[in-house]
Amino acid sequence: MPRAEPDPPAAPRRGDSWFHHLGNGTGLTQPADLDATAAPPLSGPAAAAAQVVTTAPATPRPSAPALPAEAAPRPDPHAAIPTRPSPAPAPPPSPTPPAATRPAPGGPAAPSTAPPGPAGIPAAAAGPIVEVPPAFARIFRAFAVARALLGLLLLLIQGLLSLVASSAPNLLPLLLCGGYATVGVGTLIWTARSSAPVSRAGKLGQRGWLATVGVDLVVFSLLLFLAGAGMNVAALFVLPVLMAATLMARRPAMAVAAGVVLVQLGHATWSGFTGGEFASQVTQAGLTGAGMLAIAALTSELAQRLARQELAARNTLELARQQARLNRLMIEEMPDGVMVVDRHGRVRAANPAAVALIGAARTRRFLPFDLAGRAPWQPLLAALQEGFATGTWPQGGQELALRLEPSPGAPAEERQLRLRMRFTRRQHASGEEELGVLFVEDMRTLRARAQQEKLAAMGRVSAGIAHEIRNPLAAIAQANALLAEDLTQPGPARLARMVADNVERLQRIVDDMLEVAPGAPREAPVIDLGLQVEALCAEWARTAGLPTSDASPLYVDCGEEPISVRFDPEHLRRVLINLLDNALRHGSGQPQAVWVRSAAVGPMQATLSVSSDGRPIAPDVEPYLFEPFFSTRSRGSGLGLYICRELCERYGATIEYQPRGAGARHRNAFIVALPRLPTTDTSARSRLI
Repeated sequence: MPRAEPDPPAAPRRGDSWFHHLGNGTGLTQPADLDATAAPPLSGPAAAAAQVVTTAPATPRPSAPALPAEAAPRPDPHAAIPTRPSPAPAPPPSPTPPAATRPAPGGPAAPSTAPPGPAGIPAAAAGPIVEVPPAFARIFRAFAVARALLGLLLLLIQGLLSLVASSAPNLLPLLLCGGYATVGVGTLIWTARSSAPVSRAGKLGQRGWLATVGVDLVVFSLLLFLAGAGMNVAALFVLPVLMAATLMARRPAMAVAAGVVLVQLGHATWSGFTGGEFASQVTQAGLTGAGMLAIAALTSELAQRLARQELAARNTLELARQQARLNRLMIEEMPDGVMVVDRHGRVRAANPAAVALIGAARTRRFLPFDLAGRAPWQPLLAALQEGFATGTWPQGGQELALRLEPSPGAPAEERQLRLRMRFTRRQHASGEEELGVLFVEDMRTLRARAQQEKLAAMGRVSAGIAHEIRNPLAAIAQANALLAEDLTQPGPARLARMVADNVERLQRIVDDMLEVAPGAPREAPVIDLGLQVEALCAEWARTAGLPTSDASPLYVDCGEEPISVRFDPEHLRRVLINLLDNALRHGSGQPQAVWVRSAAVGPMQATLSVSSDGRPIAPDVEPYLFEPFFSTRSRGSGLGLYICRELCERYGATIEYQPRGAGARHRNAFIVALPRLPTTDTSARSRLI
């Protein structure tokens, strides 16, 4: 019976990053939801609360992780010598252009720039952002709706009173209610079409204050004096008092409440003088005023508390968004593959490493795919289905071989992978769904890592053995020298010389092993590269017995510019002497057969090159030049170039072999690139070491 195909997941709302698929439909706060909603502007009625923490504007997520810039090619000191072209690196994929930013309903367009996120993560706009109105903007709109309804209700009541009145109606209250209703509806329409006039501190602006609280105080005060005893207008003052206490600072809000108290006391006094009961009118006005003051004080305190809570919520949301961006960037840059799969073998999410490891097609935008669609993925699908059926996975992972089909950029191969599985569940509207997070590792990388650890351990052991060999080796050399003094026969003397030669060779090997053994780093002095190279080349030429005339096979060009680098002079001597010995050994011996040059390449880098006119190194030998114990000579230790590379890496330098073109004389060139230090005094070259 064929299995039923699962419903495909919903398409991503926006963005090109696969990470936005993770957790869609769950009850937790997910990175996609955090990025899709921009943090609302800071609001609150208290200025002090608004100044406690300054929150950066919400930044939309980047569409793809920032790619590292290509390293600038190193200028060649042998500019006149043709070089062998190197394959150009593949261009990086172009980033997805950012989509247009959608403005908030009725508001201006959202800004397209934002400050960078944590650890220098870019915050480029990449999709529509829906601005959620802050709490105080929603409260203002609620007050606007209440004022519009109250105005219409007052107009209706005043109209009914005018119709049923036995005497001639007073049109002033009716006109006043009509004007108030018009202003209330107009304010509501203005608020719906534009942003609420509330500042980032949660305060009403001047226009908002005049159009709401000011209008209410004037209209209700006139109604209080014009309506007479037929309408109880005093209760209407609760609306402006509440609005002022919520959307204004404490002092202006209490001033509004005090103004309402004064208006009511004035009306009670006027009513008492025009024939009413003075004591009862003033007492009632005083009690009403006390209630207004209490309402203003309590409402202002609650508004300040709301402002503090909203500020804390915004800060928490911003931290969550930053953490989501960091998690997304880390997962996308992981060298190991991460996939989210269901029990039917459908891949819901995968990072670029996982897509490359299983041989899936790379696209600018991740789209879910089914493992059952291709034959090479059948072993992976079978392992997943078995894991979901049993609910278990081997603790150390499961090794699997995938026979990948040939593609335009890669041949067919059998790739060994190690899979680790973690099971989880996802809540959604239709129920519960079983998912699994699959970690994919390349066995070649794991074996190489294990090999590196073994080599490091062997290096430490070899250093210890070499250190122990030095003492008996010195004793053998001393004993052989004492025996050689008493030998007069040619045969035994020749054997003693053979012993001395081999002891010296072993001593060199032991010294080389100890030289590259890991130890405590030491601070290297600042040296002038040109002066050191000239001195070392002169010493080497005297030791090798080379002539000092123009017929010398050694040519040195260090220029006149001082080049300050940080390198131990003794280690530089080991590197340069080793390269010179190799160049002279394999060179032709003619004048200027060996070239040594040092030059500055910009303000941050310097190069040292040693070239020879010997035969080019064979292509099958070139990959192993810097490997330990590899030598083309029968009596060579194979540690010379390896030690050169290790010593260079201690000081942040690199060494590489660069063969030249067929038309060049010096076709074998070894280039050492060193970090250059700034030279503040160009006349102080002689004072450098």
